[in-house]
Amino acid sequence: MIDMLKKEIVDTTNATISMDEPMKKHTTYGIGGPAELFVLPSDKNDLISIVQLSKKYKQTVTIIGSGSNLLISDNGIKGVVISIKHCLRTINVDIDKIYVECGTMLGKIVKESMKHDLKGLENLIGVPGTLGGALMMNAGAWGGEISENLESVELLNDKNEIEILSKSDIDFSYRSSSFGKDIILLSAIFKLKKSDKKIIQDNFDLAKSGRKNTQPLNYRSAGSVFKNPSSKHSAGMLIDQSGLKGFSVGDAKISNKHANFFVNTGDAKADDMISLIKQAKDAVKDQFNIQLDLEVRLLGFNSEEISEL
Repeated sequence: MIDMLKKEIVDTTNATISMDEPMKKHTTYGIGGPAELFVLPSDKNDLISIVQLSKKYKQTVTIIGSGSNLLISDNGIKGVVISIKHCLRTINVDIDKIYVECGTMLGKIVKESMKHDLKGLENLIGVPGTLGGALMMNAGAWGGEISENLESVELLNDKNEIEILSKSDIDFSYRSSSFGKDIILLSAIFKLKKSDKKIIQDNFDLAKSGRKNTQPLNYRSAGSVFKNPSSKHSAGMLIDQSGLKGFSVGDAKISNKHANFFVNTGDAKADDMISLIKQAKDAVKDQFNIQLDLEVRLLGFNSEEISEL
């Protein structure tokens, strides 16, 4: 079936396709086994067609962006993996509103809004990944969340129909949203505020320096591994106080700079990272009776592998 699907995608779209593509080439961790069928659509129409064809051939579809916030199994991912990082990158600014397609990197969105003296997104500078993933998890940094200035979202629903949702139609909370797992985010509109250039630049510089001073930018990572359990307790502080800062399994290591960043210091495997995750969760539970919840997204693992996470 997968070969038939591949042929039809080649015949009817302009997508780039590869079989058994190593996912470590497409994640910020540099970790991950092969995708059975890896597809890079050329535009939105390609994307919609490929999703429809995948359903026709009863293949599981996994959507990724830049590969940040992902830990992919060493065994890879079955079915179709679609990366939107090259096909949904349009940005248009109209006075105080900015339209952005969901394959656009957050850093580019921040800089484009700043060019037009628009305030509200500059605290997200340095947050890795594309807009789609950021909206799905309601990404945030330095006191702000991406949903704060959101006006509406365009998505492809599970019936392969395009829908427009206003912010009031969506439930956002800390590092989560009510978007279903079967939807694909296509674009969003943000309503920002015109502001003084210096105020925006100061906010930008504060967020940028904060990231540089506190995060291990010299190693490959997927960003924060765990959500902060409360405003009083950060995951990094709890892991640090559990004595695990600097602890490693193979080439996977809990960063000495920030204990909620698990880094790949060489050729780490997914199993190494899973081992670190389990040890950190268990240590924090044992010492503080606090349950840490994952922020990083796991792909390709079976239920037994993640049952303790």
